Amino acid sequence: MISSPTHVYPVIWHEGSVLLIDQTHLPAEYAFVEIHRCEDMAQAIKTMIVRGAPAIGIAAAYGMYLGAREIETQDREQFLSQLEQVAQMLRTTRPTAVNLFWAIARMLKTAYETIGTVEEIRQVLLTTAQTIQAEDLQTCQAIGDRGLELLPKTPAQLNLLTHCNAGALATAGYGTALGVVRSAWSCGRLSRLYADETRPRLQGAKLTAWECVQEGIPVTVITDSMAAHCMQQGMIHAVVVGADRIAANGDTANKIGTYSLALVAKAHDVPFYVAAPVATIDFAIATGREIPIEERDPVEVYQIDNTILTPAGVEFYNPAFDVTPAHLITAIITEHGAFSPSQLQQELQHKYVA
Repeated sequence: MISSPTHVYPVIWHEGSVLLIDQTHLPAEYAFVEIHRCEDMAQAIKTMIVRGAPAIGIAAAYGMYLGAREIETQDREQFLSQLEQVAQMLRTTRPTAVNLFWAIARMLKTAYETIGTVEEIRQVLLTTAQTIQAEDLQTCQAIGDRGLELLPKTPAQLNLLTHCNAGALATAGYGTALGVVRSAWSCGRLSRLYADETRPRLQGAKLTAWECVQEGIPVTVITDSMAAHCMQQGMIHAVVVGADRIAANGDTANKIGTYSLALVAKAHDVPFYVAAPVATIDFAIATGREIPIEERDPVEVYQIDNTILTPAGVEFYNPAFDVTPAHLITAIITEHGAFSPSQLQQELQHKYVA
């Protein structure tokens, strides 16, 4: 076991391998998994050792490099053909997170456009993965600043509510939704963060709460079913969540339970913000109906650690995400500013999407 950090970086390139914080062991144990092979990276993404859309994208980019390093041929065409196979393997790991596909596509584009030997292509791929990681850190810091500008002006110190984990652990090291929280805290605008525990994997209780404790941010964990009561009592001034994929019309896929939280916020006139990089917006799909929803192993529902929660003979349904319709979203906060869902295509697609 390694002592807790002062700052969290979930993906680290170190001396020829990738170190991943093993998020399946938090908060009880802060430890790293060392990844040398592309197949091991794919398994780490699939089993949620690394999770969160931007962090998955970063991990996949390094996975592409690791796969390129394993290809033995020096023939350019054969190398590119085998790299396509690496890309396809990584694509199958988490179907909802669009950052995964975006990062893989960027790495492939880099490989095809790089003139030189196979070894030179490999080196450019490593540089590109490191660039993706550095850009995400800057992007999230910008999202935090843009979100701070958008938050309600009163009261002076706010109570914010979030769902799942969209923090340093889910990104390069700052966070999208928690990036907004961090910026609010550093500027004296945050009184307290309320974190939904986020069933069934408890990312809010395990990961968001852990991050906040590391930095001294006041955090209160509530069960998912308590959000309506807290809003009814006037305890919540705004909701800020992340996203795994945003459709062109602003419909947003995020961790299961986000949709119900948005409905509750609408009923209580509480602003509901989505914080995500432009790379999370999938302009190729018109609405949220086209977003694939990952269904995970039911063991996540009926078992916590070694404890079975349900009687034998029951059946289970375990979608990992739901889609929040655009009309429930007050604004989508990106690194380029905050926009209403209806503004995404006009303001972002042609200006910032290649």
